[in-house]
Amino acid sequence: MTDTSVSAANRTRPGRRAGFRGDVQGLRAFAVLAVIGVHLWPEFLPGGFAGVDVFFVISGFLITSHLLKELESTGRVRLVRFYT
Repeated sequence: MTDTSVSAANRTRPGRRAGFRGDVQGLRAFAVLAVIGVHLWPEFLPGGFAGVDVFFVISGFLITSHLLKELESTGRVRLVRFYT
């Protein structure tokens, strides 16, 4: 018997981690490539701070999401566990 109350968004495909956001990880990869591109070709890609800014914003989103999930599931946030 299957549980139909679980939404499609909350189910994971086989081989996928629960909570993995491929779209957000793709944006992070794009930001890293932008930063690398500015370091390799600074004369062709001026204003390299945008890639760093995008990377930090997306990383902040992921970190906050992770901490909020822990707070919701356990009722507390353990920063030492998070950093390890």
